[in-house]
Amino acid sequence: MALDSFSSHRQEGGMTLDPSRAAVIVVDMVNDFCKEGGAMVLPGCETLIPPQLRLIETARKIGAPVIWVHDAHRHGLRRDREFLKRSPHCIEGTWGVEIIDELGALPDEIHLIKRRFSAFFQTDLDLTLKDMMVDQLIIFGVVTNICVRSTVHDAFFNGYQVVVPADCCAATGPREQESTLYDISTHFGIVSDSNMVVRALTEGAFVENANIAA
Repeated sequence: MALDSFSSHRQEGGMTLDPSRAAVIVVDMVNDFCKEGGAMVLPGCETLIPPQLRLIETARKIGAPVIWVHDAHRHGLRRDREFLKRSPHCIEGTWGVEIIDELGALPDEIHLIKRRFSAFFQTDLDLTLKDMMVDQLIIFGVVTNICVRSTVHDAFFNGYQVVVPADCCAATGPREQESTLYDISTHFGIVSDSNMVVRALTEGAFVENANIAA
């Protein structure tokens, strides 16, 4: 299917990843969203683990930072903005905010707490990335059309180059997955897959932007 007439004005192409300028950002792969017994589980999260692990392990081998983003909400707030729209979840200090064991997050890697959908909103993520001299971000996790999307938008607004490996993300449904990836590839960054991103990080391969149906 062709792009809509407005989106057809996008610039085609892709990007080359530089390991010295790149970081992996893992969004909200936490127990409350990804494990049985969690407060708000997204079906199918288990299928994301193998491709995510390939990218995480590749990043570690080449010395690129891995940043773990935890959605976390304080107890007893009078009005948590997310809870106006979503059931309570990821309460600070509970099992629900912890990264799932299968991904093997290390304590000496960067762990970031966010209070809203975007990992950039009123956190020190931008400052941290600038101090590491990182300007290329590989962003993935859950949920594609909520927290991943919000983080990608803010990364773009803050001047970062963004790659989203589609097989490392899951949305609330197929329609939302395709629509969000279409918007990201058309307006905010590059959409690829884990195999291509691993090749780009290890072999210098060029990452082409996916042509996603409108």
